[in-house]
Amino acid sequence: MQSLSSAPAHEFSGVQFVLTDMDETLTYRGRLAAATYDALERLQAAGIRVIPVTAAPAGWCDQMARMWPVDGVIAENGGIFMRREAGGHGVERSWWVGAEGVTSMQSQLASIAKRVEAAVPEAHAADDQAFRLSSLAWQRTGTARDEQIVAALRAAGADATVNNLWVLGWLGGYDKLSMSLRVLSGTFGVTPGTATEVVAYSGDSTNDAPMFSYFRHTVGVSTVVDYLPQLPVAPRWITKGPGGAGFVEFANAILRARSP
Repeated sequence: MQSLSSAPAHEFSGVQFVLTDMDETLTYRGRLAAATYDALERLQAAGIRVIPVTAAPAGWCDQMARMWPVDGVIAENGGIFMRREAGGHGVERSWWVGAEGVTSMQSQLASIAKRVEAAVPEAHAADDQAFRLSSLAWQRTGTARDEQIVAALRAAGADATVNNLWVLGWLGGYDKLSMSLRVLSGTFGVTPGTATEVVAYSGDSTNDAPMFSYFRHTVGVSTVVDYLPQLPVAPRWITKGPGGAGFVEFANAILRARSP
C-alpha cells in the first residue's frame, strides 16, 4: 500500500468506472461534504460512470439513485441495484434474488432476525432497519457482541459481515463484488476480465475486502489502516485524508490522468 500522492501521473488513465463505498468513504463522521459531491459531479461530467456500492439501506440508496450525480447505486452490500429511469424521475430496481424471489427472501430474513435476537438479547437493531429491503443490520459495538451476532446469523443460515457501522446479515451468497460484476456486465457490457482494468474502487472497511482483492485500481481512504488486520489484500493506494476528503484526492488523481 503506497501513498496515492506517489502514483504515476498516467496510473488511472484507463479508468472508465469509479465504484465506491459510501459510509466513511464518501462521508466523514456521517456527513457528506460539498467538495465530495462536487467530485462525483466532476467525474460524471468527464464521462466516467460512478456507482456507489454500499451496505446502506435501500431507502437511502433510492434517494441517491434519483438525485445524486451517479449512474446507479448498489445497495445493502449487493442485494439491490438501483438506477434512474431513462428520461424520468423513477428508479429501476434489480434484485440479486430476482423480483420473483423477494417475498420469500424477506420472509426468511424476518425469521432469522427473531433467531438472532433470541440468541443475543442485548443486540440492538440498527435505527435504519425499517429502510432495508434485503438485509438485516444491528448496531456495531466494537465488543464481543458483534461476533456473537455474526455467529447467530451464520447459525441461522445467513451470510454475515461487519463494517464500520453495522453487523450485517443477508441471504444469497453475494457480496459487493459479485453484484458489481453482475451490474457491470448486464447493464454496462463490461466483462469481468475487462473490469479489472477499467474500474477503480475506493473503500475503507472489511466488507470492501472482495473489491480490494479483485480490482487493480484500489484506494483506501486513510482510516482503512484501522481494518488492515482484517483485510486479506490491502488496497493498492492510500489517501492522506479520511472519508470524503480522501475520495476527493482519488477523484482528482483520476481526472488528472485523463487530462491532455
